Amino acid sequence: MYTRFILVILMLLAAQANLLAQSKLNFGLLQPQPVSTLPTTKVAAPSLVPNWSGDTIVSVSLTPNQKQELQNGWRLISDSSWLSMQLKSVSDLSAQPKWIKAVVPGTVLQSLVQSNHYPDPYFHLNNMLIPESLHKSPWWYRLQFRTQSVPKESLVWLQSAGINYQGTFWLNGHCLGTVKGAFKRGLFNVTPYLKTQGINELMICVTPPPNPGIPHEQSKLSGMGPNGGQMCMDGPTFLSAEGWDWVPGIRDRNIGLWQSISLHTSGTVLCQDPQIITDLPLPDTSSAQLSIRVPLHNYSAEAQWVSVQVQIKDVSVQKSIELEPGKESTLWFRPDEFPALQIRNPQLWWPNGMGNPNLYEAQVQVVQGNQILDRDSIRFGIREFSYELMAKTPTDSAWRFLFDPLQAKRDQTYFDHNKRVKRSDQIAIPFVDASAQTPGFSSLPKENDNPYMVLRVNGVRVFCKGGNWGMDDGLKQVSRAHLEPAFALHRDLHFNMIRNWTGESTEPVFFELADEYGMLVWNDFWMSTEGYNLPPNDQKLWLDNSLDVIKRYRNHPSIAIWCPRNEGYAPDGIEQALAKQIQQEDGTRHYIGNSRELNLRQSGPWHFFENPALYAQKQADGFTTEIGTFAIPTASTIRKFIAPSEQWPISDAWYYHDLHSNNQNLEGYLAKIDRMYGPSTSLDEFCKKAQMINYESHRAIFEAWNSKRWNHASGVLLWMSHPAWPSMIWQTYTYDFETPGGYFGAKKACEPLHIQWQSESGFVEAINATRIPCNATASIEHFTMQGKKIGGRQWKISLPENLRVQVGLFQLDQTKNEPALVRLSLSDQTGRLLSINEYWLADPTTKNMTTIPSFAQNPLQARLVTRSEGRQEWKITNTGKSIAAGLKCYVLDENKKNILPAYWSDGYFNLLPGESKTIDIQTDKNKSPSYLEVEGLNIPLQIISKK
Repeated sequence: MYTRFILVILMLLAAQANLLAQSKLNFGLLQPQPVSTLPTTKVAAPSLVPNWSGDTIVSVSLTPNQKQELQNGWRLISDSSWLSMQLKSVSDLSAQPKWIKAVVPGTVLQSLVQSNHYPDPYFHLNNMLIPESLHKSPWWYRLQFRTQSVPKESLVWLQSAGINYQGTFWLNGHCLGTVKGAFKRGLFNVTPYLKTQGINELMICVTPPPNPGIPHEQSKLSGMGPNGGQMCMDGPTFLSAEGWDWVPGIRDRNIGLWQSISLHTSGTVLCQDPQIITDLPLPDTSSAQLSIRVPLHNYSAEAQWVSVQVQIKDVSVQKSIELEPGKESTLWFRPDEFPALQIRNPQLWWPNGMGNPNLYEAQVQVVQGNQILDRDSIRFGIREFSYELMAKTPTDSAWRFLFDPLQAKRDQTYFDHNKRVKRSDQIAIPFVDASAQTPGFSSLPKENDNPYMVLRVNGVRVFCKGGNWGMDDGLKQVSRAHLEPAFALHRDLHFNMIRNWTGESTEPVFFELADEYGMLVWNDFWMSTEGYNLPPNDQKLWLDNSLDVIKRYRNHPSIAIWCPRNEGYAPDGIEQALAKQIQQEDGTRHYIGNSRELNLRQSGPWHFFENPALYAQKQADGFTTEIGTFAIPTASTIRKFIAPSEQWPISDAWYYHDLHSNNQNLEGYLAKIDRMYGPSTSLDEFCKKAQMINYESHRAIFEAWNSKRWNHASGVLLWMSHPAWPSMIWQTYTYDFETPGGYFGAKKACEPLHIQWQSESGFVEAINATRIPCNATASIEHFTMQGKKIGGRQWKISLPENLRVQVGLFQLDQTKNEPALVRLSLSDQTGRLLSINEYWLADPTTKNMTTIPSFAQNPLQARLVTRSEGRQEWKITNTGKSIAAGLKCYVLDENKKNILPAYWSDGYFNLLPGESKTIDIQTDKNKSPSYLEVEGLNIPLQIISKK
């Protein structure tokens, strides 16, 4: 009894200590902020006439082993008075008036905006007009449908691909069950309840997260506020929907049927989440071995003999198994048993810039006699990841090794992040219970005590470059049509990695597009900053969702890293269980225990540096998952999301859209724009000048890491490369897929063959980011504003594959009191230009660019060189007597509207007097450009050619 009493006291003390620790964490706002700090506007709220929807009955055709997505005919109603508790049955809800047409897949707020109940939250301050009440009560989705027949002897399944936050399902008044967590699928056998005569009624009650928090509303006076708050306790969900420093609070917190709802038929045995594992005998890549795992579930009350057939191109394997009643079993196909699974000369999956992202497709069928019970189609890539790491072991305090997860034992986890060692350089290394004799581990040279991770794909080191996606879209508009332009822009940026920050973009199309575009994925799960954000309340729920995600997406070749959270280690209870899930259910990738410091550089900074050389001098090192700066859009984009009367000068609407007035050195950013190019008197003038700064700063980040390539530098990811909504900071392109200065600055630094100059040291460097060596001529030239060459130098160089080469030294002698242009170029042995890179130098007296000559008349001429479906080439010529600086092109349709997305070969380039440049532009083939529009730093925006 006494022991039990002591135990209770200890438990109470521990609980109190935990509460005390949590009290120091970010709960967000506990009450709405003072009205005096809210953003202000004189723009009147839009007048809306809501649309309501009557009944619609859709037809659903059920064919054997085919999935039928239920997209049309959905209706939505708020359960603000807890209708379900007051009605005799769920079906009585059908009698309720005023249903709203629902977007499925989609969120509640998507439906309300499309039905004109609320204005577009992305425009101006409209988001503040949408009430917080949307997430305070459940919402009911309703679908009425007919199905004429069900295939003979088939089971019918209802599957949900993703519901936020909790969904309870009824079919024809029968409760099917509940799914909880935004990333867990639901599967229900509806065979007993489905009507083949009359109308079926499917009802889904969506319940919001229990701790939605109170969002901070950003203004000039209030600043950017806390990142998230209470809703972090509800992970697995979209943590940032409470409001972060790059997106405001989303009023419904992204609740709803945000992924598909479908019906499909099968026999009594299902194959669920088959896995295809590809193994290369590295360094040899001329063959590959495939291992196939097929989990099977017998849903009948009798034992079943079934045959599983797998077809991959011309390879076919088959195996039989007896399944116990109501039980799960796993069937393996291994290459030692099936020699056909030893693939000769495979087409490998490579990251963008290293080769083609080749994909295969496998067809899996479960067969009984002549009947197909179930089938699945799996797309995969043949590739293998390995990781250069440093760790502490029982015998070595700093062991540098190569880790190949495929060769490690599936039933054992080797990395212990709780026993990590913090080094004097603020980098931590894990404890590893392994040695050079342990399968999957092999020793590497120390590399001057390098603690940082290096990723290898197919045995080749990959210098990772890309950015974070905080959320794909603030409203979770995540169709392929909506997301594919972002991946195409990442490809053209020469990026090869996207970080799925806190797992907010965990949906099938995200990984499918990553596979297709060769984007490696650093995949977080749903927790944010340790010591700041709150941990999840329900660890079992969290782990249920993580297990489903691992099984669901493990075949995607793009996923390179699993990581438990943003900026921190997983708490006890999740850390060990998650590591075990990944090892047992995947076993092909590294699980890194922290997104910063653990074999990585600390994250940040995120603010503006007035001297871009500081990136190379003080920041570039190791592998960083976050670094970023301001990225104000072009004027044409700002006009789309700021009301005309408050577009200029800068208003609170700018601050609401993430123009941070605190912590990010906005003062220095605005001051440098004015100091370098002079004060602005209009939106167009200001944005044009800002792009020059954005170009310079984004290029500087990547060139800083270029300069230390493989010298303890192995990866740099922007915070952020992709915006979740119309924003003024942390993006390469904007929400409308326009490409401002930061985009082209990053693209220039990341090009496969690149030449760069460190102006302060004078060193010229060349980078070959490809797997093909080449010989080249490198040159540097110095021009006056009138295009007169006043100095330069040339070198013959050899560029080995995947390396940086220090070319030589060029010290500039700038004596003339005017701005000047330094041009670097790289050409192959035939004279073909491989890279051109230019740096503006300020007037040595004024230290700015205000004396750059402006053109009284437009000196540019353009000629359409070639034209094909969706593609044009324009030759642009400078007929003036001075350099045309910072040229940015746009294409317009016949109504003179900007066509987006548009994929340009170059932007913010310069033309010497008399010089021409051919620019390639690709658009949607259905959006044929009619006009070419160009502006420059010293040239006003105007149309210069018609097709």
